[in-house]
Amino acid sequence: MKLLLCEDDQTTLEFILKGLTEIGHTVETVTDGREALSHCLYSQYDVIILDRMLPGMDGLSVLKSLRATNNTTPVIFLTAMADVEDRVEGLLAGGDDYLVKPFQFSELMARITALSRRPPTAEESHFLQVHDLQLDLLSRVASRAEQPIALLPKEFSLLELLMRNQSRIVTKTMILEQVWGFNFNPKTTVVETHISRLRSKIDRPFDVALLHTCRNSGYSIRAPH
Repeated sequence: MKLLLCEDDQTTLEFILKGLTEIGHTVETVTDGREALSHCLYSQYDVIILDRMLPGMDGLSVLKSLRATNNTTPVIFLTAMADVEDRVEGLLAGGDDYLVKPFQFSELMARITALSRRPPTAEESHFLQVHDLQLDLLSRVASRAEQPIALLPKEFSLLELLMRNQSRIVTKTMILEQVWGFNFNPKTTVVETHISRLRSKIDRPFDVALLHTCRNSGYSIRAPH
């Protein structure tokens, strides 16, 4: 599963991160509420683990803003706010579960697994499409003009991020954070290298280019006018 962990206590964050990655999950972490909302809007997760007391923007406000965009990603609150009123408030705001600190990791994992079994709503699609380029998020297969395209895992994640933001500029920082999950040295060329490889697979064999470099800004994928 791909999870987003929103927690500002470094000890708790590292404890959960270690446990989740050890059993094979992909985990992105944020420590600020506004950053959490940005990640939720620009990427897709199977489950979001959300602390209520976050700097920048509290967890309840993050969730309300997220649900206002019709995002239905399952959210579990993980918080020290233990009063019944707090639990009710969190669930009524759109939370799917509520776990109080201190907690057992096994219980957190069980709740995450239960939330991930929830069937998708009718509005959710497993396909992304830009012009004649398609991405199947379930089978993790890419194709263009009905021709299959072999992508490495990071290339697939990069293409997914770009296609979810069709016609919008995706910056290098956004790519580093959301595809690799953490910040690289700003002088790294890993993004440029992967963009070049991706372009050679999805654009060069075809007549119309979809992937564009936005000078001094980032990258954008868009259908031709």
